[in-house]
Amino acid sequence: MNSKLRDDHTDKLFEAILLLSDVDECYSFFEDICTISEIKALAQRLEVAKMLKNGITYTEIADKTGASTATISRVNRSLNYGADGYKMILDRLNEKDKE
Repeated sequence: MNSKLRDDHTDKLFEAILLLSDVDECYSFFEDICTISEIKALAQRLEVAKMLKNGITYTEIADKTGASTATISRVNRSLNYGADGYKMILDRLNEKDKE
């Protein structure tokens, strides 16, 4: 965990997110706390991570998501050297999709 990121305010934000009970509540909360562009950027990064994990090339990812190669590279670096957050959530989403 990045000690530069963690503080009381960020803890409260994450605690608030954990209190959301469904997708509709997430839309309501995130629409209020983020801009549409910020939400779309987060969603794009998650899709890029999923595609990278599935072995899709940078060119295909850029074509399908509209993500820049810089964004794709940043996500790839997080997948390989980050805190394993992408791996954790992608594994959980994959398991959920199998149900």
